[in-house]
Amino acid sequence: MDEWIRQAELWGRQAEAWIRQQPPEQIYVAAAVVALTILVLVAASCLKSSKPNTIVLSGLSGSGKTTLFYQLRDGSSHQGTVTSMEENNDTFVLHSEQERIGKVKPVHIVDVPGHARLKPKLDEVLPKAAGVVFVVDAQDFLSSMQASAEYLYDILTKATVAKKRVPMLIFCNKTDKVTAHSKEFIKKQLEKEINKLRESRKAISSADISDEVQLGVPGEAFNFSQCQNKVTVAEGAGLTGNVSVVEQFIRDHVKA
Repeated sequence: MDEWIRQAELWGRQAEAWIRQQPPEQIYVAAAVVALTILVLVAASCLKSSKPNTIVLSGLSGSGKTTLFYQLRDGSSHQGTVTSMEENNDTFVLHSEQERIGKVKPVHIVDVPGHARLKPKLDEVLPKAAGVVFVVDAQDFLSSMQASAEYLYDILTKATVAKKRVPMLIFCNKTDKVTAHSKEFIKKQLEKEINKLRESRKAISSADISDEVQLGVPGEAFNFSQCQNKVTVAEGAGLTGNVSVVEQFIRDHVKA
């Protein structure tokens, strides 16, 4: 140990002697480079740690958001949960990943109730979102089509979603039912309804939609590829555990 201490003292004296021999300007430049490098590393670390890991489950009441939440967390439908008026909010390792060897990053998932009175809650969580899953009832789609399109339009036109390019998955749920509509049909109909909304809301004054971003290309029929953020459409069934497309979407945007 004494030998190591003597060696360290020798290296220290040699370093001090070398520094004294250098021009002051060179010392200042070296110190500035070291300080700048430290600042860059600290900033990169902060940015990495602040990257959002929240996935927001949204959609109308009865679409199956809460069942999807429990499938992702517990691998169970909880016997088909009833429509919830309270948000489900939890951070967990996806159930399908719990047997994986090694550390897996937990995901923060917020299931926002679809009732109109609770929409302000959505405004609170969207700025923190790494991705949005919009759940559509594929079995009862036609009766809820207009309301779904209005809800979806409200999300897509929010500055917190469009300008931050928050990715969205439109999850056509309950496709295990024989009377369910296909994802292609649902996509086409939602695009048509949003196109109508886009035209009708042009008459609203800009003061009333200050937080909205204009959707689509003027003069062209709307489709999801025109959105500033990436929008994909997939299908599955929360009640039967067919939620792999949602799990993949989550891991595409919240790295394990």
